[in-house]
Amino acid sequence: MTKYVIIGAGAAGVMAADRLRVMDEGGEITVISVDEHVHSRCMLHKYLGHERTVEEINFVPEDFFEKRDIRWVKGEKITAIRPQEKQVDLECGAFLPYDKLLIATGAGYFIPPIPGFREGKNVYGFRDFSDAKALDEAVKGKKKVFIVGSGLVGLDAASALCHQGYEVTIAEMAGRVMPLQTDDYAASVYQRAFEEAGCTFYLGIGVTGSKLDEEGNLTHVVLSDGSEIPCDVVMVAAGVRPQIGFLEGSGIAVGRGVEVNEYLQTSDPDIYAAGDVTGLSGVWPDAFDQGKTAAMNMAGVPVAYEKPYPFKNTSNFFGISMLSLGKLDPIPEGAQVETVMDRGTYKKAILVDGKLQGLLIQGDISNTGIYLELIKNQVDVGALGKSVFDLSYADFYHMNPRTGAFSYTEE
Repeated sequence: MTKYVIIGAGAAGVMAADRLRVMDEGGEITVISVDEHVHSRCMLHKYLGHERTVEEINFVPEDFFEKRDIRWVKGEKITAIRPQEKQVDLECGAFLPYDKLLIATGAGYFIPPIPGFREGKNVYGFRDFSDAKALDEAVKGKKKVFIVGSGLVGLDAASALCHQGYEVTIAEMAGRVMPLQTDDYAASVYQRAFEEAGCTFYLGIGVTGSKLDEEGNLTHVVLSDGSEIPCDVVMVAAGVRPQIGFLEGSGIAVGRGVEVNEYLQTSDPDIYAAGDVTGLSGVWPDAFDQGKTAAMNMAGVPVAYEKPYPFKNTSNFFGISMLSLGKLDPIPEGAQVETVMDRGTYKKAILVDGKLQGLLIQGDISNTGIYLELIKNQVDVGALGKSVFDLSYADFYHMNPRTGAFSYTEE
């Protein structure tokens, strides 16, 4: 009987456990996680905004582990992996043997070395449920929340806090909100919506310091222009780092994350990695795909991981939906840029040599699957003589039923 151990109960770990049970009905599967609740990272702002309970942001049925005969060791931290002994050490002093191991510990928030931030008692991140719970407790009875970073995580938290009536101030080093996902126009639409909800933005300005009281709490955030912004609680959304500290001394190769081959296998043939800990992609659906692929390889069915779509993000703030695909900024030299406003929906496409490189749609984002395929497969659409936004599957004559990839005729 094969012993499978999975470290992490996020998207990659849970999907891997589910697939392993399908692939190996008699295998012994153990999932170990620091978290005591399975939860969707994408829904944490719903918990923070008191729109959903922790049970309601669970992405698997309540009896998921029991029904599949999977042992879940929750609320436990891994301190080391010992490949030679084929065991993982737990903080409680126990250890677990394995035949095949999956590292799916994800990534944690990063506090930049801004004076006062790392020692400040009222500075929080927003990455997993424990973070959301801690932040939710911290803001109770408070009024002013300062957020560093206006990416998707920062705006998720801001929308939740605005929903509850807090005064939210956001600082962003870039000149617009959600700089990786937007352009100037789309960013301005979101910025206005947040400002109408009570947010204040400082754009193109960095955070350089802070003022702390005698108890070690930040009372003011200092900006690069010298402004001192009063605050009761600070949340940092300025990047993440893969959770790999426990791999020190294991001999497993790491770079920006755990290094893996096309089969999601690490430098140790019996150890695999999937999800954010690999640094391959920070997108939730990609973590599911990686968990599934890793599990199949662990069970002895060689399956190469198909590279995910280029940068992909969807968002919805105050009823305004947006889809970002591929590379939007900087625009390559010689690129063709097409923008339209259609029935209140803003659309922007960036093409190089007739091939779609980036796409932004804000408003109605339905029926956009075709653009994913165009970017992923780098289909040359220039010869079709049509606007990108007038294309449909009818313009393509062949689709691979397994991969969904398609080609087109120039006749």
